[in-house]
Amino acid sequence: MIAALRNRWPGLFSGRGRPRTISLGHAAMPEGLRVYCIGDIHGRADLLARVLAAVAEDLRGHDGEVALVTLGDYVDRGPDTAQVLDMLAAGPLPGITFHPLIGNHEVMLLSARMGSGDAMAWLTNGGDATLASYGIDWRSLAPERGFPELADVLRRRMPQGHVDFLRRCALTHAAGDYLFVHAGIRPGVPLAQQRPEDLVGIRRPFLDAAQLHEKVVVHGHTIVETPEVCRNRIGIDTGAYASDVLTCLCLEGRGYRFLAS
Repeated sequence: MIAALRNRWPGLFSGRGRPRTISLGHAAMPEGLRVYCIGDIHGRADLLARVLAAVAEDLRGHDGEVALVTLGDYVDRGPDTAQVLDMLAAGPLPGITFHPLIGNHEVMLLSARMGSGDAMAWLTNGGDATLASYGIDWRSLAPERGFPELADVLRRRMPQGHVDFLRRCALTHAAGDYLFVHAGIRPGVPLAQQRPEDLVGIRRPFLDAAQLHEKVVVHGHTIVETPEVCRNRIGIDTGAYASDVLTCLCLEGRGYRFLAS
């Protein structure tokens, strides 16, 4: 699945030259553009509905360009993966440009559907909740024999529209001086040479880095109690599936603010 991601976005991995860097204090969105970015949803359709309603209310009277970015990890852990994918696949906010990104949990789900990957690792990392949302009891899939029917059952039960949506999700989205990505980036590696494995799965080397990057990175993946604002990144995974708090970041001009469920 990771190899497929690399093949789908070849332009991301072919840059050269020494890039400039920027800090949050100097970062800006293009004039006239407002971007809302939602953190890891993890099967919480109720919280997603609340955040989308808050965004719609926040947009009252606004007539500029608007984009919505979602950072991946729509599936697993929470109870309503199927409903979350219904909402996102249908277009969450009519009339607003939508940029959905892929997270490591979508990679695991799609791998399981293809019959590759570690089924038990996925199921014990929240995949059981995704199966339940499609009416599948994982205990009926012969776990003692390595879940031989898992891929076939997922292909039958998971709507094609959900699969198509997940396959459309990008690894990154850039706007102004910001890069949106599920997990983060490998410090010291130009953005054009980042590996998909890092973009969907990195933690400590990125989280611990004090150095500036080519863009300020907006990410999820690593849970924080409240949004984590640093000079080189903003982390907005507030553990919605367990905390009941789904965070949305709003970026406009040189400013930023937060909405929450």
